[in-house]
Amino acid sequence: MMSTKKKLPAHTKGSGNIFADLGLPHAEEHQLKAELVVQLKRLIAERELTQIEVSKLVAMKQPDLSKLLRGHFKLVSVERLMRMLTAFDQDVEIRLKPRHKRGGMGRITLIAAA
Repeated sequence: MMSTKKKLPAHTKGSGNIFADLGLPHAEEHQLKAELVVQLKRLIAERELTQIEVSKLVAMKQPDLSKLLRGHFKLVSVERLMRMLTAFDQDVEIRLKPRHKRGGMGRITLIAAA
């Protein structure tokens, strides 16, 4: 009987932040924005809203909203994304805690409610 397992090509396991893996500056901010936009897109889909309806709700021009939803994160700040989520009746909580490992910078993580 022949094995059906295929040998994977050489690869490196990602860090969980594609922006850092690509060596982009401000990788943690980009990752956080991406995660916030994913939540925003989920809420839009759940409520079956059009981009025009959403743009009115979050006070953003529809073309800019379209760009944002397609990954153009430079258009908005993290703060603006959080305010957009609150327009969808979401509570945004910020929790600070000491880093367990000494040295290096702390990290920013989004933990979405299930």
